[in-house]
Amino acid sequence: MTQDQSQISDDKLEDGIISSEQNSCEIIPEVELETKIINLEEEITKLKDQLLRAFAETENVRRRFLQQVEDRGKYAISNFAKDILQVADNLRRALESISAEDRKTNTIINKLAEGIELTEQTFINTLECYKIKKFESLGQNFDPHKHQVMVEVEEETKPAGTIVLEMQAGYTIHDRLLREAMVGVSKEKSKDLEIDI
Repeated sequence: MTQDQSQISDDKLEDGIISSEQNSCEIIPEVELETKIINLEEEITKLKDQLLRAFAETENVRRRFLQQVEDRGKYAISNFAKDILQVADNLRRALESISAEDRKTNTIINKLAEGIELTEQTFINTLECYKIKKFESLGQNFDPHKHQVMVEVEEETKPAGTIVLEMQAGYTIHDRLLREAMVGVSKEKSKDLEIDI
């Protein structure tokens, strides 16, 4: 490359630099600048809103996860507890099958009944340690969320829908229903129609 050619290239290069500098230093009209500022502020507001929404969603997911972990800890034994309640039912049936008269007249039967009572009480105390509790049904109003009606009984002294018989006890675990109580409820006495002839 000759000196003249290199001089021409340098001149063109300088012209390009000068022209690009002129373009970058170009003055932007005030109205256009305000429009850009407004657009940028709107974009910032939009991004802040998106960030807050994403943060709120993340917080909700975290809370739900913690609640699920807590529920798993509390109710993990529910299936086992339902099965083990049959032991409590059988202990109660064994006690109910022994009459008061047999307990008075036969010391062996009385000692056996006392042993069953102690076993039942220990079993109930153990269940309560795990927040499994029997709930009272007799004398209560029927609640379809807690009771399963097995039979209706005509009862004049109780209003209709009152539980007068408990065939199987109901239990809760923490604050949830573990097993419905099987009950008998009172119903109004049916009135026979009198037919005059």
